[in-house]
Amino acid sequence: MSTSAAPSAAPPGTPVAAARLGTVAVVAHRRKSLGGGLDELRATLASAGVDDLLWYDVPKSRKAPKKVRKALKKGAGLVFVWGGDGMVQRCADTLANSGTPMAILPAGTANLFAANLGIPEDLQEAVRIGLHGRRRRLDLGRLNGEHFAVMAGAGFDGELIRAADRDLKGRLGRLAYVWTGLRHVRGELVHTRIRVDGVTWFDGEASCVLFGNVGTITGGIPAFDDARPDDGCLEVGVSTASGAIDWARTLGRMAAGRSTDSPFVRITRGRRVRVRFANPRMYELDGGARTAVRKLKVRSVPGALTVCCPDPPA
Repeated sequence: MSTSAAPSAAPPGTPVAAARLGTVAVVAHRRKSLGGGLDELRATLASAGVDDLLWYDVPKSRKAPKKVRKALKKGAGLVFVWGGDGMVQRCADTLANSGTPMAILPAGTANLFAANLGIPEDLQEAVRIGLHGRRRRLDLGRLNGEHFAVMAGAGFDGELIRAADRDLKGRLGRLAYVWTGLRHVRGELVHTRIRVDGVTWFDGEASCVLFGNVGTITGGIPAFDDARPDDGCLEVGVSTASGAIDWARTLGRMAAGRSTDSPFVRITRGRRVRVRFANPRMYELDGGARTAVRKLKVRSVPGALTVCCPDPPA
């Protein structure tokens, strides 16, 4: 349980006054790198006057939530998260609705949440933003009981994430997803029913369902052109593409223009979504593969996470 004060009733997305420096926590994925590494991070925080520091490093992102809970219990007023989107997702899930700000240090292979918010892959600047940047209350999505910050998906997307193994991602980065998808993932059509805010929106054969909190998703693809992480809604997309040729056309259209230009894509927006598949489908959250399921229960959680962000342009 967080010992920090609950967030104010200001609308999601509005700046929150930066707190005075108190206890600062670092939760780091020790296998990820940025700048001069964790030694430089520790030195940078010391130079900035952080003298009450809690330090936790983990070998895997799934071990991070326990450390975040420990930091909150010890009174951390700011939590730096060192890693990629998977690490951020695990920490955001724990920090949701705690009121304690999260500062992102984008040290992973995929840093889409940081990129969408304008947080650079520059250690010194990312630390400065964490300590002195504006605090914004942003939305999260919640799928089958777990929060996500960037996107979630099932079907082709879930299979693609699972197939893009850690070694391949390490060598190719974001290209690993597209490379793996076109070579190994078939994108089979499965009967899918999607209800958005209580109304049936799609009922037919589909290969992929996506939920976006921000515009640029896995693989660096601009899938949801109008998405905003502070509008209280999630973007909902469904694809009927099947096989490598259809998916190559779909990804090409998405990369070159608006996603809705593709004949295989439909997009809408909503707050609560229910999905039922005829057969179990693999799903993922922020690049992390999960198990296969036949039902998805998804909703937007407005203003759930306070994030340290760059100041807006003058």
